[in-house]
Amino acid sequence: MILEYLLIGLGGALGAIFRVALSNILPYSAFNIPIYIMLINIIGCFLMGAISELLGLYWSASLNMKYFLISGLLGGFTTFSAFALEFGLLIEKGQYLESAFYILLSVMLSLIAFFVGFKIIKLVF
Repeated sequence: MILEYLLIGLGGALGAIFRVALSNILPYSAFNIPIYIMLINIIGCFLMGAISELLGLYWSASLNMKYFLISGLLGGFTTFSAFALEFGLLIEKGQYLESAFYILLSVMLSLIAFFVGFKIIKLVF
C-alpha cells in the first residue's frame, strides 16, 4: 500500500512539473479566455484516453504502473482547481460571456480529446 502511494506521489509531482513547464510555453489567453489550462486539460484528456485504451487492450501494465500513470502523472498534469480559478477570475472581472465560453470549450474539447486519444490507439493497434 505504501508503494502505491509513493508511485502516485512521484507521478503527481512529475505531472505537476510537466504542467507548469508546458504552461510556460503555451499562450496564456486568446479572445480574453485563459486558454493555457484549457489546453493542458485537453492534452491530459487525450493522453488519458490513449493510455486507458492501451491499458485496456494492449498493455498488461502492473497495478503500480497504472497508479503511477493514471492517478499520479495525469492526475498531477491536469487540474480542475486551476480551471475553477480561471473561471472564477473571469466571473470576478464581470466577463460572463467569456466564462461561459471557457466552460463550454473546456468541457467539450476535453471530452472530445479523450475519445480521440482512445480511438487513435484502436486505429494504430
